[in-house]
Amino acid sequence: MLWGRSSQTTGALQNPGEISSLSALEKLYDFGTISMKNGLVDHVFRVTNSSDKDILVKKISTSCMCTNVYIESIGGEKGPFGMEGHGGYVPPANETIRTGESRELKVVYDPNAHGPAGVGAINRFIYLTDEFGDTLQLEIKAVVTP
Repeated sequence: MLWGRSSQTTGALQNPGEISSLSALEKLYDFGTISMKNGLVDHVFRVTNSSDKDILVKKISTSCMCTNVYIESIGGEKGPFGMEGHGGYVPPANETIRTGESRELKVVYDPNAHGPAGVGAINRFIYLTDEFGDTLQLEIKAVVTP
């Protein structure tokens, strides 16, 4: 365990952040202390294509079923995108972000998804994977109370 980091970070990439041609000024958002009784919380990340070519985001996924993502698209909002596996279907994103353009990603976390066992510190990850298999990782964290 590293100082200030929970050991509950399974699913994290070894080299987080800007692995793809996509970038985000904010890669981590801390909700602080949130209550299960208050329900869903959300946060918007802004992702930018700072490369000199268009980027096709093939897949958007999360590290846990308690977290869903929606992407702002030219044709409206796409999603929800969630955790792969465990019987859940994650549709392909297939969202092209042209050079110099940005997209907003709304991340929604459900503190009630794990029931009473979900109380305490959480870290969840959001993955945007482009057509070449490169991934941008974003993170949310919180301390969940009853």
